Amino acid sequence: MEHLQRLITGYRRFRENDWARERERWSELSEGQNPRIMILSCADSRVDPAHIFDASPGEMFVVRNIAALAPPYETSRGFHGVSAALEFAVQVLKVKHVVVLGHAQCGGIKAFIDDIDPLSPGDFIGRWMQMFIKPGEKVSQREHESRQDFTTRIEKAAVFRSLENLMTFPFVRNAVERGDMSLHGAYFGVAEGSLFVLDPEAKEFRGVSEMAAE
Repeated sequence: MEHLQRLITGYRRFRENDWARERERWSELSEGQNPRIMILSCADSRVDPAHIFDASPGEMFVVRNIAALAPPYETSRGFHGVSAALEFAVQVLKVKHVVVLGHAQCGGIKAFIDDIDPLSPGDFIGRWMQMFIKPGEKVSQREHESRQDFTTRIEKAAVFRSLENLMTFPFVRNAVERGDMSLHGAYFGVAEGSLFVLDPEAKEFRGVSEMAAE
């Protein structure tokens, strides 16, 4: 009950402050949403896109899962939550940008590189993280590479893989090729509050502070 009460107390603060200040905005949003940006982010409690980007209500369409992974396009029977959200964002909301937001200290990536034992008979995390690698592909620590550097490299590589997978969706590829939508990669450093944005030409992440200096 203590934690539930914390939510109720937080809601009351929201109602008295944020909602009251933006009452007109919330009234407009009740008529429908029109976000221009979709964020694919990790479910990690420390990585809240709304806080990181200081976004207003209705500004971003956010989908969160383990390790911010986008699955490859496939139409087999099953439950395709990320694919359904992507379909809605691109086909209905007509978002202009899709951002894949990876982050440091990602539990999903740690589970993947540590090859942990299944947490349940379903091995949901293990099976989910297998999306990260292609058939026959091996991921291993390089010679003279520290464990920390290896982990960071794989966390960033997951962003690249998600961007690759997004382009396997016909409606995403068509929108990108028409110039109606752009894909972006980003990486958040939890400890420093740092943000890195993927430079698609250089194929490397650049710090936002470094970009601002230029």
